Amino acid sequence: MRRRVTLARRLWWFGGGATLAFLAVPVLIVVPLSLNPSMFIGLGGGGFSTRWYEAFMAQASWRAALTTSLVVATATMLLATALGTAAAIGLWRGRFRGRGLVLALAIAPLAVPTIVTAIAMTLAFAPLGLANARAGLVLAHTALAVPLVVLVVLAGLRQFDPLLLRAAAACGAPPARAFRRVMLPLIAPTVAAAAVLAFATSLDESVIVLFLAGPEQRTLPRQMFAVMREQMDPTILAAASILVVAATVLMAASLILRRRFLRPWAADLARGL
Repeated sequence: MRRRVTLARRLWWFGGGATLAFLAVPVLIVVPLSLNPSMFIGLGGGGFSTRWYEAFMAQASWRAALTTSLVVATATMLLATALGTAAAIGLWRGRFRGRGLVLALAIAPLAVPTIVTAIAMTLAFAPLGLANARAGLVLAHTALAVPLVVLVVLAGLRQFDPLLLRAAAACGAPPARAFRRVMLPLIAPTVAAAAVLAFATSLDESVIVLFLAGPEQRTLPRQMFAVMREQMDPTILAAASILVVAATVLMAASLILRRRFLRPWAADLARGL
């Protein structure tokens, strides 16, 4: 029996490692490719160089695309986190008919192909003057990010004890203060993780940008598509590496934040209550 358990555990770890390698290797391979000084995309033969990163920073079009992506992603993160958290709390607290239908509608953008969503948003935003505006791009990215925030925050709320809100109300705290002083600190790790996910979703989104964004709203993914269409410039590998590193840093920061800061803070507050 013990040998069977050991064998099953080894198979489990092997399968998990193989799956992780299958998902990560094609993404991580762009990093060594971006350090090749040759004009031809490939590994080896020319050593390592930061030539394409220098070219990335030297070209105004790449810098502008990176700035636009960061601005849109930050605005999307703030708006999607606020709306998604409020929606998740409403669905968690609400006891009404059709709650399941409302939840299904809230996460529906995850099931609809992105190109369908892009076409629908283009038709809806064009009469409002938002088709070629940064505000329209932020709203479109928010619509994609809110369902993710709702799901993540709802999962975190399952570990929250609603009796704490009743205790706060019994002590005379109004709903807004109870949320700010009791609920928010306890679900802060989940909200932070949802915010990081919303930021990464906006930073990586490309289909809606191709439909909605104008010449002045060219994000980094759209700039990469334009370069690939015109010519295969190895600078695109530097841009791809920046996106990969940014996503890795965001996820690592979320884990560190949850384990070293937010979780101890929330635990201390819970003990104090």
